[in-house]
Amino acid sequence: MRTTFERITHGTLLAFALVSLVGTPARADGEAKLLAPSGTLRVGIYPGSPTSMVTDAAGKPHGLAYDLGGELAKRLGVAIDYVRFQRVADIVTAIHDGQVDFTVTNATPARANEVSFSRPVLAIELGFLVPANSPIGKVEDIDKPGVKIGVTKGSTSERTLPTKFRNATIVPAESVKVAIAMFGHGEIDLYATNKPTLFEMSDQMPGAKILDGNWGAEHMAIAVPKGREAALPLLNRFVADEQSSGALDAIQQQAGLRGATRATRE
Repeated sequence: MRTTFERITHGTLLAFALVSLVGTPARADGEAKLLAPSGTLRVGIYPGSPTSMVTDAAGKPHGLAYDLGGELAKRLGVAIDYVRFQRVADIVTAIHDGQVDFTVTNATPARANEVSFSRPVLAIELGFLVPANSPIGKVEDIDKPGVKIGVTKGSTSERTLPTKFRNATIVPAESVKVAIAMFGHGEIDLYATNKPTLFEMSDQMPGAKILDGNWGAEHMAIAVPKGREAALPLLNRFVADEQSSGALDAIQQQAGLRGATRATRE
């Protein structure tokens, strides 16, 4: 026969087990409804950057936003829909307007006014790409009249570089693909963005090189629509798990993401 203490202990453990079994799915279901209210996680991506989406030789897509979106959809138990845009600024606008649920992008103060961010996923250096036989060999050669610096329209580079280079001309490009063509037409002399994207561009431009040093860093984080801040603890745990398990390293390797460093907790 059980003692009173044993009966109480047994009942407490049973109750705890029932709460665990019932409460966890309910919480997970609530998080899924919050992050993917339509039942599908809509992930915003743009081609040409391993921080978003690139394709390998076999045509298989990889990328930070692409793969982390897939991992989160699995964790939430929801379907996934990849929504393509030309550039990241368009994705941020779509998230702000509630048309997209998730992406990974540079967590700038300006963007934080439009969307909500998780803890940092990783940091990446910002740099410059010059074509083959360029007379520009170092950063000190850039800020001169007549030098045309290409940037992605609506990007952090477009907002930041005019204050750093007052003599050179900033020339917006609609996309990375368009920027590569602009080099060929002599419309730009160099291109400024994050180094992972610059490495992707240089692979398509024989003789091109990335200048030594950097002009800053981007702190990549998960972006979700405003009003979903209750899900940030889940997103922060998700990021920490991806970092500590090695999954993030594997994603970077598969995407060929170069120029990244480990993020520091902010």
